[in-house]
Amino acid sequence: MIAALPDGVIPLAVGTVLALGGLSLVLSPLVNDGTDNAIKTIKRRLSDGPEPEAADGAVAALREIEFDRETGKLSDSDYAELKTRYTRAALEELRAAEGSASAAAATAVLDADPVEAAIRRAAAQQKSCPDCGPRGEPDATYCSNCGRFLPGACGGCGASVTEPGSAYCVSCGDPLIES
Repeated sequence: MIAALPDGVIPLAVGTVLALGGLSLVLSPLVNDGTDNAIKTIKRRLSDGPEPEAADGAVAALREIEFDRETGKLSDSDYAELKTRYTRAALEELRAAEGSASAAAATAVLDADPVEAAIRRAAAQQKSCPDCGPRGEPDATYCSNCGRFLPGACGGCGASVTEPGSAYCVSCGDPLIES
């Protein structure tokens, strides 16, 4: 013979199952904060290679991982690893983009700036030794470090002057320094 259940046991059991199911749904983000799905998505993107959009791909990914970290979807260790990877990718993409149209635009901006133009004129007038580099003395004829004739060539015949302290051209005999 089957024993009869007391009144209210079935609604109590159904209510308990529903309460436990609801509690598990509410507490599941605390137990699993969603990093598994976010990490899988980001690692899949990394394995696919850089995104086809020029500099926007890696920069957009950096923004996304920043957002994921702020919302708690990404742990600090995963964030650090992904930020390093995407930062490198973004720099490579930006350098590639800079090499094309950006370089021409930057040169045009520098040419239009009067301060930059003055700096370029001053640098062009600065004398430079092929061995020692630019010299600080604006009126120098010889390098103050190695003694080489700074213009590097004879004004009369165009022969290269490489002997330190040369006062005359070894090819034509013309004086290198006008008195």
